[in-house]
Amino acid sequence: MAKFNEILRDAKNKVFYPIYFLYGEEAFFIDEITNYLDQNILDEASKSFNQTTVYGRDVAASDIVDMARRFPMMGNYQVVIVKEAQAIKDIENLEIYLDNIMPTTILIINFKYKKPDGRKKFFKRLSKSKDVVYFDSKKLYDNQIPRWISDTIGLMGYKINPMASALLSEYIGNDLNNLANEIGKLIINLKDGEQITETHVEQNIGISKDFNIFELQKALTMRDALKSQRIIQHFEANPKEHPLQMLTVVLNNFFVKVYSVHYCKSKNGKDVASELGLSPFFVNGYIQAARVFSPKKIEAIISEIRDVDLKSRGLGITDGLSYGPLKELVFNIIN
Repeated sequence: MAKFNEILRDAKNKVFYPIYFLYGEEAFFIDEITNYLDQNILDEASKSFNQTTVYGRDVAASDIVDMARRFPMMGNYQVVIVKEAQAIKDIENLEIYLDNIMPTTILIINFKYKKPDGRKKFFKRLSKSKDVVYFDSKKLYDNQIPRWISDTIGLMGYKINPMASALLSEYIGNDLNNLANEIGKLIINLKDGEQITETHVEQNIGISKDFNIFELQKALTMRDALKSQRIIQHFEANPKEHPLQMLTVVLNNFFVKVYSVHYCKSKNGKDVASELGLSPFFVNGYIQAARVFSPKKIEAIISEIRDVDLKSRGLGITDGLSYGPLKELVFNIIN
Protein backbone atom coordinates (compact mmCIF):
# COMPACT_ATOMS: atom_id res chain seq x y z
CA MET A 1 0.00 0.00 0.00
CA ALA A 2 2.76 2.45 0.90
CA LYS A 3 4.60 1.81 -2.37
CA PHE A 4 1.36 2.10 -4.35
CA ASN A 5 0.57 5.46 -2.77
CA GLU A 6 4.15 6.64 -3.38
CA ILE A 7 3.96 5.78 -7.10
CA LEU A 8 0.69 7.66 -7.52
CA ARG A 9 1.95 10.61 -5.48
CA ASP A 10 5.03 10.91 -7.71
CA ALA A 11 2.89 10.69 -10.84
CA LYS A 12 0.54 13.39 -9.57
CA ASN A 13 3.60 15.57 -9.01
CA LYS A 14 4.67 14.86 -12.63
CA VAL A 15 7.62 12.71 -11.50
CA PHE A 16 7.75 9.91 -14.05
CA TYR A 17 10.20 7.03 -14.50
CA PRO A 18 11.54 5.50 -17.74
CA ILE A 19 10.18 2.02 -16.90
CA TYR A 20 7.30 0.81 -14.75
CA PHE A 21 7.33 -2.96 -14.19
CA LEU A 22 4.08 -3.75 -12.38
CA TYR A 23 3.59 -7.37 -11.38
CA GLY A 24 1.76 -9.56 -8.89
CA GLU A 25 -1.47 -11.27 -7.96
CA GLU A 26 -3.59 -8.17 -7.25
CA ALA A 27 -4.67 -6.77 -10.62
CA PHE A 28 -6.44 -3.79 -9.05
CA PHE A 29 -3.29 -1.87 -8.06
CA ILE A 30 -1.63 -2.60 -11.41
CA ASP A 31 -4.70 -1.31 -13.27
CA GLU A 32 -5.00 1.80 -11.09
CA ILE A 33 -1.38 2.82 -11.68
CA THR A 34 -1.56 2.05 -15.40
CA ASN A 35 -4.85 3.92 -15.85
CA TYR A 36 -3.51 6.98 -14.05
CA LEU A 37 -0.35 7.07 -16.16
CA ASP A 38 -2.41 6.43 -19.29
CA GLN A 39 -4.63 9.42 -18.56
CA ASN A 40 -2.12 11.88 -17.14
CA ILE A 41 1.30 11.69 -18.80
CA LEU A 42 0.21 12.99 -22.20
CA ASP A 43 -2.63 15.28 -23.14
CA GLU A 44 -5.30 14.04 -25.54
CA ALA A 45 -3.77 15.80 -28.54
CA SER A 46 -0.40 14.09 -28.02
CA LYS A 47 -1.74 10.58 -27.42
CA SER A 48 -2.52 9.88 -31.07
CA PHE A 49 1.14 10.48 -31.97
CA ASN A 50 3.01 9.41 -28.87
CA GLN A 51 1.07 6.72 -27.00
CA THR A 52 0.93 3.04 -27.93
CA THR A 53 -0.82 0.17 -26.14
CA VAL A 54 -0.05 -3.45 -27.02
CA TYR A 55 -0.82 -6.86 -25.54
CA GLY A 56 1.75 -9.50 -24.64
CA ARG A 57 0.10 -12.22 -26.69
CA ASP A 58 0.47 -10.08 -29.85
CA VAL A 59 4.11 -8.93 -29.59
CA ALA A 60 7.65 -10.19 -29.11
CA ALA A 61 10.29 -8.53 -26.95
CA SER A 62 11.99 -7.10 -30.07
CA ASP A 63 8.74 -5.31 -31.05
CA ILE A 64 8.60 -3.60 -27.67
CA VAL A 65 12.26 -2.58 -27.84
CA ASP A 66 11.67 -1.05 -31.28
CA MET A 67 8.65 0.90 -29.99
CA ALA A 68 10.50 2.10 -26.90
CA ARG A 69 13.44 3.40 -28.94
CA ARG A 70 11.35 5.74 -31.07
CA PHE A 71 11.55 9.46 -30.49
CA PRO A 72 8.41 11.37 -29.54
CA MET A 73 6.73 13.55 -32.15
CA MET A 74 6.23 17.18 -31.10
CA GLY A 75 6.42 16.39 -27.38
CA ASN A 76 8.68 15.54 -24.47
CA TYR A 77 7.62 11.92 -24.02
CA GLN A 78 6.22 8.91 -25.77
CA VAL A 79 4.34 6.30 -23.73
CA VAL A 80 4.37 2.56 -24.47
CA ILE A 81 1.94 0.43 -22.43
CA VAL A 82 2.35 -3.34 -22.52
CA LYS A 83 -0.62 -5.22 -21.05
CA GLU A 84 -0.62 -8.94 -20.22
CA ALA A 85 3.17 -9.00 -20.48
CA GLN A 86 3.23 -12.40 -18.77
CA ALA A 87 2.16 -13.79 -22.18
CA ILE A 88 5.35 -12.60 -23.93
CA LYS A 89 7.26 -15.80 -24.65
CA ASP A 90 10.67 -14.16 -24.92
CA ILE A 91 10.21 -11.41 -22.33
CA GLU A 92 13.79 -11.84 -21.07
CA ASN A 93 14.99 -10.46 -24.40
CA LEU A 94 13.81 -7.06 -23.20
CA GLU A 95 17.08 -6.95 -21.29
CA ILE A 96 18.77 -5.38 -24.29
CA TYR A 97 16.67 -2.26 -23.73
CA LEU A 98 18.15 -1.86 -20.24
CA ASP A 99 21.55 -1.28 -21.87
CA ASN A 100 20.29 1.88 -23.56
CA ILE A 101 17.09 3.22 -21.96
CA MET A 102 15.50 6.09 -23.87
CA PRO A 103 15.02 9.07 -21.53
CA THR A 104 12.08 10.29 -23.67
CA THR A 105 10.16 7.00 -23.39
CA ILE A 106 7.96 5.88 -20.53
CA LEU A 107 7.55 2.12 -20.80
CA ILE A 108 4.77 0.60 -18.65
CA ILE A 109 4.77 -3.20 -18.37
CA ASN A 110 1.86 -5.09 -16.77
CA PHE A 111 2.87 -8.58 -15.63
CA LYS A 112 -0.26 -9.82 -13.86
CA TYR A 113 -1.25 -12.69 -11.60
CA LYS A 114 2.25 -14.06 -11.05
CA LYS A 115 5.75 -13.19 -9.93
CA PRO A 116 8.68 -12.92 -12.33
CA ASP A 117 11.47 -15.42 -11.86
CA GLY A 118 13.87 -13.44 -9.68
CA ARG A 119 16.71 -15.81 -10.54
CA LYS A 120 16.74 -14.60 -14.15
CA LYS A 121 19.25 -11.91 -15.02
CA PHE A 122 16.67 -9.64 -16.71
CA PHE A 123 14.40 -9.48 -13.66
CA LYS A 124 17.35 -9.01 -11.32
CA ARG A 125 18.48 -6.01 -13.35
CA LEU A 126 14.97 -4.59 -13.41
CA SER A 127 14.62 -4.85 -9.65
CA LYS A 128 17.91 -3.04 -9.00
CA SER A 129 17.76 -0.29 -11.64
CA LYS A 130 17.19 3.28 -10.42
CA ASP A 131 15.33 3.94 -13.67
CA VAL A 132 12.69 1.29 -12.95
CA VAL A 133 9.63 1.32 -10.71
CA TYR A 134 9.55 -2.37 -9.76
CA PHE A 135 6.20 -2.85 -8.03
CA ASP A 136 4.91 -6.05 -6.45
CA SER A 137 1.11 -5.83 -6.36
CA LYS A 138 0.25 -8.14 -3.48
CA LYS A 139 -3.16 -9.38 -2.41
CA LEU A 140 -4.29 -7.70 0.78
CA TYR A 141 -4.95 -9.79 3.86
CA ASP A 142 -8.54 -9.78 5.11
CA ASN A 143 -7.61 -7.62 8.08
CA GLN A 144 -6.07 -5.02 5.73
CA ILE A 145 -9.24 -4.56 3.69
CA PRO A 146 -11.11 -2.26 6.14
CA ARG A 147 -8.08 0.07 6.27
CA TRP A 148 -7.92 0.07 2.46
CA ILE A 149 -11.63 0.96 2.33
CA SER A 150 -11.11 3.78 4.82
CA ASP A 151 -8.07 5.14 2.91
CA THR A 152 -9.84 4.91 -0.45
CA ILE A 153 -12.90 6.75 0.85
CA GLY A 154 -10.60 9.29 2.52
CA LEU A 155 -8.98 10.09 -0.83
CA MET A 156 -12.46 10.90 -2.13
CA GLY A 157 -12.96 13.43 0.63
CA TYR A 158 -15.21 11.35 2.88
CA LYS A 159 -14.93 9.27 6.06
CA ILE A 160 -16.29 5.88 7.12
CA ASN A 161 -16.61 4.58 10.66
CA PRO A 162 -14.71 1.38 11.57
CA MET A 163 -17.81 -0.82 11.92
CA ALA A 164 -19.14 0.25 8.51
CA SER A 165 -15.76 -0.42 6.94
CA ALA A 166 -15.60 -3.89 8.52
CA LEU A 167 -19.17 -4.65 7.45
CA LEU A 168 -18.46 -3.67 3.85
CA SER A 169 -15.29 -5.75 3.86
CA GLU A 170 -16.99 -8.83 5.29
CA TYR A 171 -20.00 -8.62 2.95
CA ILE A 172 -18.23 -7.85 -0.34
CA GLY A 173 -15.03 -9.79 0.35
CA ASN A 174 -11.48 -8.98 -0.74
CA ASP A 175 -12.11 -8.33 -4.45
CA LEU A 176 -10.90 -4.73 -4.68
CA ASN A 177 -12.67 -4.07 -7.98
CA ASN A 178 -16.02 -5.08 -6.47
CA LEU A 179 -15.29 -3.03 -3.37
CA ALA A 180 -14.39 0.02 -5.45
CA ASN A 181 -17.71 -0.31 -7.32
CA GLU A 182 -19.68 -0.55 -4.07
CA ILE A 183 -17.81 2.42 -2.60
CA GLY A 184 -18.82 4.37 -5.69
CA LYS A 185 -22.48 3.57 -4.97
CA LEU A 186 -22.09 4.77 -1.39
CA ILE A 187 -20.43 8.04 -2.37
CA ILE A 188 -23.15 8.95 -4.88
CA ASN A 189 -25.74 9.02 -2.09
CA LEU A 190 -23.71 11.02 0.42
CA LYS A 191 -23.91 14.68 1.31
CA ASP A 192 -20.69 16.69 1.36
CA GLY A 193 -18.63 15.80 4.41
CA GLU A 194 -21.05 13.11 5.59
CA GLN A 195 -19.54 10.10 7.35
CA ILE A 196 -20.46 6.63 6.11
CA THR A 197 -22.04 4.47 8.83
CA GLU A 198 -23.25 0.88 8.89
CA THR A 199 -26.74 2.25 8.16
CA HIS A 200 -25.48 3.66 4.85
CA VAL A 201 -23.94 0.30 4.00
CA GLU A 202 -27.14 -1.56 4.89
CA GLN A 203 -29.33 0.81 2.87
CA ASN A 204 -27.17 1.18 -0.23
CA ILE A 205 -25.45 -2.20 -0.57
CA GLY A 206 -28.60 -4.26 -0.07
CA ILE A 207 -27.99 -5.52 3.46
CA SER A 208 -31.19 -5.88 5.47
CA LYS A 209 -30.76 -5.16 9.17
CA ASP A 210 -32.45 -8.42 10.21
CA PHE A 211 -32.14 -10.60 7.12
CA ASN A 212 -28.56 -10.64 5.94
CA ILE A 213 -25.72 -13.12 5.52
CA PHE A 214 -24.22 -12.21 8.91
CA GLU A 215 -27.49 -12.91 10.70
CA LEU A 216 -27.62 -16.23 8.82
CA GLN A 217 -24.11 -17.09 10.04
CA LYS A 218 -25.17 -16.29 13.61
CA ALA A 219 -28.34 -18.36 13.26
CA LEU A 220 -26.38 -21.32 11.90
CA THR A 221 -23.92 -21.08 14.79
CA MET A 222 -26.84 -21.04 17.26
CA ARG A 223 -28.49 -23.88 15.30
CA ASP A 224 -31.62 -21.74 15.03
CA ALA A 225 -33.48 -23.51 12.23
CA LEU A 226 -36.50 -21.20 12.20
CA LYS A 227 -34.50 -17.99 11.91
CA SER A 228 -32.16 -19.53 9.31
CA GLN A 229 -35.05 -20.55 7.07
CA ARG A 230 -36.73 -17.13 7.44
CA ILE A 231 -33.51 -15.46 6.29
CA ILE A 232 -33.24 -17.85 3.31
CA GLN A 233 -36.87 -17.05 2.39
CA HIS A 234 -35.98 -13.34 2.45
CA PHE A 235 -33.02 -14.02 0.15
CA GLU A 236 -35.25 -16.00 -2.21
CA ALA A 237 -37.77 -13.15 -2.34
CA ASN A 238 -34.99 -10.65 -3.16
CA PRO A 239 -32.70 -12.54 -5.56
CA LYS A 240 -31.15 -9.41 -7.12
CA GLU A 241 -29.89 -8.25 -3.74
CA HIS A 242 -28.91 -11.76 -2.62
CA PRO A 243 -27.70 -13.76 -5.65
CA LEU A 244 -26.92 -17.39 -4.92
CA GLN A 245 -23.32 -17.21 -6.12
CA MET A 246 -22.53 -14.31 -3.77
CA LEU A 247 -24.12 -16.14 -0.83
CA THR A 248 -22.11 -19.30 -1.43
CA VAL A 249 -18.87 -17.31 -1.64
CA VAL A 250 -19.54 -15.52 1.67
CA LEU A 251 -20.60 -18.72 3.42
CA ASN A 252 -17.54 -20.54 2.10
CA ASN A 253 -15.25 -17.76 3.36
CA PHE A 254 -16.96 -17.85 6.76
CA PHE A 255 -16.47 -21.59 7.27
CA VAL A 256 -12.90 -21.50 5.94
CA LYS A 257 -12.10 -18.92 8.64
CA VAL A 258 -13.91 -20.97 11.30
CA TYR A 259 -11.90 -24.01 10.20
CA SER A 260 -8.67 -22.04 10.58
CA VAL A 261 -9.58 -21.05 14.14
CA HIS A 262 -9.35 -24.72 15.18
CA TYR A 263 -5.63 -24.68 14.42
CA CYS A 264 -4.72 -21.43 16.17
CA LYS A 265 -2.41 -21.77 19.16
CA SER A 266 -4.54 -19.40 21.19
CA LYS A 267 -8.32 -18.99 21.13
CA ASN A 268 -8.13 -15.44 22.49
CA GLY A 269 -9.92 -13.07 20.11
CA LYS A 270 -7.01 -10.66 19.73
CA ASP A 271 -4.52 -13.49 19.16
CA VAL A 272 -6.76 -15.22 16.61
CA ALA A 273 -7.35 -11.96 14.71
CA SER A 274 -3.60 -11.34 14.58
CA GLU A 275 -2.60 -14.90 13.64
CA LEU A 276 -5.19 -15.31 10.87
CA GLY A 277 -5.33 -11.73 9.67
CA LEU A 278 -9.03 -11.35 10.51
CA SER A 279 -11.14 -8.32 11.32
CA PRO A 280 -11.43 -7.87 15.11
CA PHE A 281 -15.09 -6.91 14.63
CA PHE A 282 -16.04 -10.43 13.52
CA VAL A 283 -13.41 -12.69 15.07
CA ASN A 284 -15.53 -13.62 18.11
CA GLY A 285 -18.18 -14.99 15.76
CA TYR A 286 -15.60 -17.30 14.17
CA ILE A 287 -14.39 -18.46 17.59
CA GLN A 288 -17.95 -19.17 18.72
CA ALA A 289 -18.68 -21.09 15.50
CA ALA A 290 -15.49 -23.14 16.00
CA ARG A 291 -16.90 -24.31 19.33
CA VAL A 292 -20.04 -25.53 17.57
CA PHE A 293 -18.62 -27.06 14.38
CA SER A 294 -15.82 -29.61 14.46
CA PRO A 295 -13.14 -29.64 11.73
CA LYS A 296 -14.70 -32.77 10.21
CA LYS A 297 -18.15 -31.15 10.14
CA ILE A 298 -16.73 -28.00 8.56
CA GLU A 299 -15.01 -30.03 5.85
CA ALA A 300 -18.38 -31.58 4.97
CA ILE A 301 -20.06 -28.15 5.02
CA ILE A 302 -17.47 -26.59 2.70
CA SER A 303 -17.83 -29.51 0.30
CA GLU A 304 -21.60 -29.06 0.22
CA ILE A 305 -21.30 -25.28 -0.21
CA ARG A 306 -19.19 -25.88 -3.31
CA ASP A 307 -21.81 -28.28 -4.63
CA VAL A 308 -24.47 -25.60 -4.14
CA ASP A 309 -22.25 -23.09 -5.92
CA LEU A 310 -21.90 -25.44 -8.92
CA LYS A 311 -25.67 -25.93 -9.00
CA SER A 312 -26.18 -22.16 -8.93
CA ARG A 313 -24.15 -22.08 -12.15
CA GLY A 314 -26.47 -24.64 -13.75
CA LEU A 315 -24.32 -27.75 -13.32
CA GLY A 316 -26.29 -30.92 -12.56
CA ILE A 317 -29.59 -29.09 -12.10
CA THR A 318 -32.30 -27.80 -14.44
CA ASP A 319 -32.96 -24.60 -12.45
CA GLY A 320 -29.73 -22.92 -11.41
CA LEU A 321 -31.68 -20.04 -9.84
CA SER A 322 -33.51 -22.26 -7.36
CA TYR A 323 -32.81 -21.62 -3.67
CA GLY A 324 -33.76 -25.21 -2.89
CA PRO A 325 -30.16 -26.45 -2.67
CA LEU A 326 -29.33 -23.54 -0.31
CA LYS A 327 -32.26 -24.45 1.96
CA GLU A 328 -31.07 -28.05 2.00
CA LEU A 329 -27.54 -26.87 2.83
CA VAL A 330 -28.82 -24.84 5.79
CA PHE A 331 -30.82 -27.84 7.04
CA ASN A 332 -27.74 -30.08 6.84
CA ILE A 333 -25.51 -27.52 8.60
CA ILE A 334 -27.89 -27.25 11.55
CA ASN A 335 -28.48 -30.96 11.76
